[in-house]
This record gives sequence, structure tokens and C-alpha cells, in this order.
Amino acid sequence: MFGMRVRIALAEKGVAYEYVEQDLRNKSLSLLQMNPIYKKVPVLIHNGKPICESSIIVEYIEEVWKDKAPNLLPFDPYERAQAKFWVDFMDKKLYEAAKGVWAGKGEEHEAGKKEVIQILKQLEEAIGEKAYFGGDCLGFVDIGLIGYYTWFYTYETIGNFSIESECPKIMSWVKRCLQNENVAKSLADPKNVYEFVVQWKKSFGLD
Repeated sequence: MFGMRVRIALAEKGVAYEYVEQDLRNKSLSLLQMNPIYKKVPVLIHNGKPICESSIIVEYIEEVWKDKAPNLLPFDPYERAQAKFWVDFMDKKLYEAAKGVWAGKGEEHEAGKKEVIQILKQLEEAIGEKAYFGGDCLGFVDIGLIGYYTWFYTYETIGNFSIESECPKIMSWVKRCLQNENVAKSLADPKNVYEFVVQWKKSFGLD
């Protein structure tokens, strides 16, 4: 979901790039050199220099190509800070809670389900009656969250619950985002994500 953010941001800005796939079980020397601290994807290499961490990369893209429409971050300092807050919130809270759903068992699994629903409801409150989190156009928070959608099928299938039933406003927002060609073509197939998770769980004896 994190690499998808970068692809959407670059596509929205109309920036051409070369995509290099990584085998995360056998990380390339290039990846280890470009991100020696976390050793994770995504990494954006621009002018020979690496930028790491997806939300930081999206912010960097906005700064470097600020003259290209659309604007991904608000101009107002307060609104900009709020946008960064919500992306930080979902990465700290939603990511960890969701792991309890697809990788946890028993109490951890049930607690994860409840927390995921609670977090999505908080995000529903944040979007309010707006089309997108920043208003009328796709922006920083939308790009931050939409990659998580590719995991919703996995959460629902393993967790045996319906996000649309619990959080209909979030799913309406998802459908609006998917109407954007740059978003739709940058996202993974949710069922492929599910198959990946099933195989991952089997390999670690968690199925």
C-alpha cells in the first residue's frame, strides 16, 4: 500500500519514472544502499539521491513539482499540518490494528477487528460531508489512505465482517477515488493481496 502512494502521486503530477520491482525476501544491493536504515520500499531516487518513507516521498514530489497541477497538499499551514496528521494517524493506528485482523488469533484477532472499524469511523468523521479529505479534489490524505483499500478484502475475508456495512461513507469515498484513472491503475488487485497474505500465513504456520 505504501509504494502505491508514490505511484499515484507521480501519476497525478504527470512525472515520468522508471519502476524497479523488488523481491523483499531477497533485497537487492541497490535497495540496501539506497535505504540502509529501514531497508524497505518504496524508495524514490531523484537526481541520484534517495528519498525514503512513502508519506515523505509524496510530500517531496509535491515540493519538487509544485508548479504541476494538481496540488497534493493544502497551501494553508494549518490544513497542511492536519493532512500530515491524518496520514501519520493511519500509518500508526490502522496499519498495526489491521495486522491483528489478518495475522492475529483469538483475542488479538477480535481486538484488531474492533479497532479497525473504530479507526475507519474516525476517518469517516474526518472526511465529513466532503468528497475527499481535502475538499473537492484528491489530495495527500486520500493518497495516503487509498492503498489500504487494496487490503480491505483481506481484512473482511479473514475477519468475517463487512467494511461497507460498518463504514459506508469510507466505501463511498473509495468508489470516488477509483473513478480517478491514476488511482485505479496504480492500485494492486485486492484478491491478489489476499492470495499473498494466505501464502504468507501458510509459510509462517499462521493459517
